[in-house]
Amino acid sequence: MQPFEMVMNPKQVFFSVLIFGVAGLLLFMYLQVWIEEQHTGRVEKSREQKVTSGWGPMKYLQPVPRIMSTEKIQEHITNQNPKFHMPEDVREKKENLLLNSERSTRVLTKTSYSQGGDQALSKSTGSPTEKWRIEKHQGAKTVFNKFSNMHWPVDIHPLNKSLVKDNKWKKTDEIQEKRRSFLQEFCKKYGGVSHHQSHLFHTVSRIYVEDKHKILYCEVPKAGCSNWKRILMVLNGLASSAYNISHDAVHYGKHLKKLDSFDLKGIYTRLNTYTKAVFVRDPMERLVSAFRDKFKHPNSYYHPVFGKAIIKKYRPNACEEALINGSGVRFKEFIHYLLDSHRPVGMDIHWEKVSKLCYPCLINYDFVGKFETLEEDANYFLQMIGAPKELKFPNFKDRHSSDERTNAQVVRQYLKDLTRTERQLIYDFYYLDYLMFNYTTPFL
Repeated sequence: MQPFEMVMNPKQVFFSVLIFGVAGLLLFMYLQVWIEEQHTGRVEKSREQKVTSGWGPMKYLQPVPRIMSTEKIQEHITNQNPKFHMPEDVREKKENLLLNSERSTRVLTKTSYSQGGDQALSKSTGSPTEKWRIEKHQGAKTVFNKFSNMHWPVDIHPLNKSLVKDNKWKKTDEIQEKRRSFLQEFCKKYGGVSHHQSHLFHTVSRIYVEDKHKILYCEVPKAGCSNWKRILMVLNGLASSAYNISHDAVHYGKHLKKLDSFDLKGIYTRLNTYTKAVFVRDPMERLVSAFRDKFKHPNSYYHPVFGKAIIKKYRPNACEEALINGSGVRFKEFIHYLLDSHRPVGMDIHWEKVSKLCYPCLINYDFVGKFETLEEDANYFLQMIGAPKELKFPNFKDRHSSDERTNAQVVRQYLKDLTRTERQLIYDFYYLDYLMFNYTTPFL
């Protein structure tokens, strides 16, 4: 019989099908296990990369160290493994709690900016949890998102001049419009040099609020700020005359509110509806004025805090008395401190740049006054916001009234002690202030 003529009996057919079936089942089981192993390996590798990226090996439930800053805490939460996503309502509570705890800590801390070691004016009220409940109720999350998404800078608004009745202000008004336009154009062109990297509450921390006449005034020390705060106190009804308010009441009293003492909704509303003013001064003149005020006269704060550190680092073979009391700092030593990237003591608002005090390319000031035309600018502004007719900007010198006012001639005398390179470096330090407020480049 030929092979092809052979016929398989039923028993052989059954065993053949059974063998092929078992073999197929085993192959299917093997392939399934292999596929699962490959998938699991990729998942574990991906998870390992996410966990170790930027943080190194860590446990998913590792507690957040208490000493971490708010920024680090937020970063830590953000970088947690996706398996442990926080619900939206929990994340929202944590973000608001962090925001308010940072604010509470900041306002209760002595700041190096304070003159004579004065405390921050604002006080925190209530626990961070209470703060969160209040701001949640007022829609703080929505306000914060709106503020974060604002386009910086927005266009300046036309000033309301309906209360200005006297024609004598025509020239002042023209100058003011030129300053506003110049600053706006500068910020449009060079706005990238001042990115909004600061915390909101820090950004507005130098701005004083007068609610009755809806004014925001950014304090620039050594540019008429003492008398401006006197004016704000009179407008607030805290005094009948600017001439009756002492220096200590102005700088160490807690009579005036700052913008950072409000909640997010209050800050946002005032920034968008109040008239915002800043008064500036020639940077070199302001610097010399600050040095004369803080180091040429006895001072219980600046001499021991700044003077001692400056003399110790920049005066070779300093005598023991100077190292103990910090008096007698020379202008050249002060400049070495100012230009040192490793200063022995931090910056101070009296010689900090206006661009870092008032953020002119982030906060769109409606009014730009200058110390050089202080009385004229200030009185025009007072008429514009509807201040009482009898209220005039005071022209007296706040401190050391017997001293000659710091002017261009006085500045030249101080600059004579510096090399040409040092003078150039001072200009470079204040370069942004010179540009944005259109001050003439000094003769170096």
